[in-house]
Amino acid sequence: MIALEHAGDVTRVVLSTRWSRAFGYSVSAFLTRGILIDTGFPDVRAEVAALLDRVRPAGVVLTHHHEDHAGNMPLIARHALPVATSAGTLALLAHGERAGSYRRIVWGAMPPFTEPLAPFAPPGLRLVHLPGHSADHHAVWDDERGALFAGDLFLGVRVRVARPGEDPRVLARSLRQAVALGPRIVWDSHRGLIPHPLSALAAKADWLDETIAAIEARIARGWNDRAITRDVLGPEDRVGYVSFGDLSRRNFVRAVRTPPAAAPRLPGVTSVPAA
Repeated sequence: MIALEHAGDVTRVVLSTRWSRAFGYSVSAFLTRGILIDTGFPDVRAEVAALLDRVRPAGVVLTHHHEDHAGNMPLIARHALPVATSAGTLALLAHGERAGSYRRIVWGAMPPFTEPLAPFAPPGLRLVHLPGHSADHHAVWDDERGALFAGDLFLGVRVRVARPGEDPRVLARSLRQAVALGPRIVWDSHRGLIPHPLSALAAKADWLDETIAAIEARIARGWNDRAITRDVLGPEDRVGYVSFGDLSRRNFVRAVRTPPAAAPRLPGVTSVPAA
């Protein structure tokens, strides 16, 4: 299913399926300046293909490698569209990712992607490296319009779950970097337009700092991850059980205890320099 929401010069492309909605999920791509930001997930490939045929964007900007954002890169290659993304994202796409069964049900299967892509320098847009959600995560900044297409930077103020590879400390720094840009408009890939974006981004950074400090204090006292999770974040909710712990509160604690390694780099391929 595809739904289009228009706000000024931006079209939000809301993508979902019966299965994704059953889990409470949708994801958005965006059209701005004749450019497509992100590609949606594999199970909406037919809808995305029809959109590409109808809109014929000048190119694509890709925020990061997760399947709900980069899941239709084969379509982009088939349409011979140029792509702006980071070297780390390309490396991760080529490497592939072992997704849990719930992600395959929600988004569809995404094999490694190694097809050649033409580079793209999108006029008026710039990739800004804002990691934490993933090491390769970028937002797309429109300086002239003061608009930030934030990918999965925000998602909500008190997001108590994490996937493997997320780094809450780095995410807090990225949120403050986004605030420093001074965006007037912030688009979130799952929540859409964020009201009062500067205060919302700052509130999330503050909550992360406070929560990390609370977890660190308990680690220093020798608490185990299970006890810390229950005391600081509360018991696991439905998502933690349905995902078999892949998207869980326990992962948040683990990421504070042992930060994940950085994404691989692939010099010389980045189409738009990260700020």
